[in-house]
Amino acid sequence: MKHPILRRRNLTFYISAWIVISLIHVLFLRFSQNIEVLWAFIDSLVFNLLYAAFALSFWYMCKSISIENLKILKLIENHGAAAAFSSLIWFGLSYALLMNIFPVEENYRLFLRGSLVWRIFIGVLFYFLSVAFYYVYIYSVNFKKQLLKEAELKTLVKEAELKSLKFQINPHFIFNSLNSINSLTMSDPQKAGEMTIKLSDYLRFTLSKNEKHKTKLKEEIDSIKLYLDIEKVRFGDKIEYVEEIQDKCLDAQVPSMILQPLFENAIKHGVYESLETVGIKFSCSLNGDYLKVVVENEYDPETSTQKGEGIGLKNIRERLEKTYSKGNLLKIEKESNVFRVKLFIPIVEK
Repeated sequence: MKHPILRRRNLTFYISAWIVISLIHVLFLRFSQNIEVLWAFIDSLVFNLLYAAFALSFWYMCKSISIENLKILKLIENHGAAAAFSSLIWFGLSYALLMNIFPVEENYRLFLRGSLVWRIFIGVLFYFLSVAFYYVYIYSVNFKKQLLKEAELKTLVKEAELKSLKFQINPHFIFNSLNSINSLTMSDPQKAGEMTIKLSDYLRFTLSKNEKHKTKLKEEIDSIKLYLDIEKVRFGDKIEYVEEIQDKCLDAQVPSMILQPLFENAIKHGVYESLETVGIKFSCSLNGDYLKVVVENEYDPETSTQKGEGIGLKNIRERLEKTYSKGNLLKIEKESNVFRVKLFIPIVEK
């Protein structure tokens, strides 16, 4: 940790503070002790400049004597001894300088010898003020470092949670696809082979985006189209896909793999449980500071087992809350035979 006073801004403040102290010292000697202006100025200059230099060295003592590692009585004992010793040295050096360098007049000599007690007291006071400043500085620096570490730790935890939520998506879908491929190998080997190739393409695409927390909406849509190609092998013409997307939405950043669970949910509770063609509509538009994403599907309320949020939708809600630190970014609506999921994704400026 660098000496705090030696930084340019702090050094300017430090010098200014000692100039003010020196002027107060001169005024005190002149009007309280009736010392001549010249001797009052010399006295102030010698004593205060010397102590200003002394005070710089107290920093290293504060670094070596930690508040956290010592009991309060031991701390007071150590600094009390250091304060008394440094004050005596300070007075002795200042006294020697004034006596030997300047032709000191007799009245001033008598005053200087008689000022030992109150100068030692002032020296001790200066010592504890300096030490208090240094300890406050050390505490503030350590506190900021602790806050930074906690922020970094929270970021790492948040990223780990987001990755965990994200990695819950693919296995569920892969298992379903592999089960479908297994069934098709017996009933329709050609479709099984086709589905295997499409699943391979989809996984290759998603793995290339795996490390990204966010991606462009148009890339998410490309991923969804690969996903729908796989499902169309299973369900054929039962899926009727329609999209309405504003051009301005395509380059917007969205959490990666955020759409796949919505379409999987639509197919599971719409297409899978229906004997008729089921429409799935995807729309996206700008809504103020949000990107409004809507996925809706037709379903039969009498046959569908869907009662509310499934694991996939809960996963999406949690990811949105952790990513944007906002709630209510996912809404579910049911109207007769239409199930609708709306996402409101905050538009983050680049």
